[in-house]
Amino acid sequence: MKATKDELLKLQNDWVMGTYAPEIMLVKGKGAKLWDADGKEYLDFAAGISVCNLGHCHPRVTEAIQKQAAQLVHVSNLYMNPNQPYLASLIAQHSFGGRVFFCNSGAEANEGMIKFARKWGNPKGKSDIVTMEDSFHGRTLATLAATGRVKYRQGFQPDTQGFTHVPFNNLDALKAACTAKTCAVMLEPVQGEGGIIPVNAGFLTSVREFCDENDILLLFDEVQCGMGRTGKMFGYQHYGVEPDAMSMAKALANGYPLGAFEVQQKYADVLPPGTHATTFGGSPLACAAGIAVFETFDEEHVLDHAESAAAYLWEKLEDLKDTHACVQKIRGLGLMVGVVMDAELPPILAAAKEKGLLALSAGEGVLRLLPPLTISHADIDQAVAILDQVIPN
Repeated sequence: MKATKDELLKLQNDWVMGTYAPEIMLVKGKGAKLWDADGKEYLDFAAGISVCNLGHCHPRVTEAIQKQAAQLVHVSNLYMNPNQPYLASLIAQHSFGGRVFFCNSGAEANEGMIKFARKWGNPKGKSDIVTMEDSFHGRTLATLAATGRVKYRQGFQPDTQGFTHVPFNNLDALKAACTAKTCAVMLEPVQGEGGIIPVNAGFLTSVREFCDENDILLLFDEVQCGMGRTGKMFGYQHYGVEPDAMSMAKALANGYPLGAFEVQQKYADVLPPGTHATTFGGSPLACAAGIAVFETFDEEHVLDHAESAAAYLWEKLEDLKDTHACVQKIRGLGLMVGVVMDAELPPILAAAKEKGLLALSAGEGVLRLLPPLTISHADIDQAVAILDQVIPN
């Protein structure tokens, strides 16, 4: 490809559907750094929306993809490939020892988990799912209906039937919403798009007990908060409460598209052959990348580093809060951080980008910081120094 930047921008404007409004063209990444088409360097505190948790172009993942691409890319799930069962075993070993279905994205993982819950519930006359207000579960029609943030559903009505939304961390509201037809409760251990809001420990424990008492499945969406983002491999592990099933994607292959959902072993027969499928999910190439990710976590002690980096980042952000009246609160878990602000975010994000820092928003008035788990203290210092300059006093 020898097109110039201007030629590529014209192609973007002429031929790419305008569902996004990107302003910079990124061409290279390494670790926590990105470079655009003009050679400008950025410090990435977005990580592809919590996708490149090991940083950009991690050597282990890059090598695994290159090696596998020269050997076998795709065969479909009509045949086995050696990487898929091995990756499934790694996921099980790092979580609750369940059975894994592979797909390509977080929305697909949540769709599959919803189908699993309904397939389990249908013989019992159960099909409805209770989810949380301000949740986000995907952009397909079913996951959109499950999503509690109304703005994402506007314009796509009627909503897919069978979903009820209740306030997050409100046990009474959840109990009141459940009926004899409820097959599952679905929630994020840390709400991402909703504003970086962790679940309350007491609420989660009580929900688990309520679900057990009423023959209701408990489903966790770990798409954004999983894969080390909160300091544990999966967010639920902070609370000592296991789900019946959970979804994952985003950082599962550190940028190569890969999603999955995992169910407890006792539900292994709920989806027999022919009830759920995917063409690309669990390909040799995607699973090779996923294996490299787990091996990197284990062999390079990524979670230990992330814990140290998170403590340092939170300390620096608390200092920032003390000197900027508009910063109201720092919340989240690990390196999934929300800076709650009484200020307009778009100008702050634009100014940060101009100074070489990429960050995100979440919910209403929340600056979202999702640096790679491998982030250095020096990069944290640089990011906080930029925020100090662009956040109003």
